[in-house]
Amino acid sequence: MTQKTEQQLISVQWRAVLSPQQFKVLREKDTEAPNTGEFNKHSANGTYTCSGCNTPLYSSTTKFNSGCGWPAFYGK
Repeated sequence: MTQKTEQQLISVQWRAVLSPQQFKVLREKDTEAPNTGEFNKHSANGTYTCSGCNTPLYSSTTKFNSGCGWPAFYGK
């Protein structure tokens, strides 16, 4: 099996588990327009995780308003 064929298979598998928007962002390096994402003004306590693999990414306690239109977090 060639690398391209393997990548296509992986792509098909990801499309089966991700929404179209998630696929564009996570697999095609796309982004949503500023100030439109569901988590931009989200303020519930908890941990933000990767939509693809559930890896913890950020704690809500590190979120701040950067004014850029996307969620922003600082490192600990």
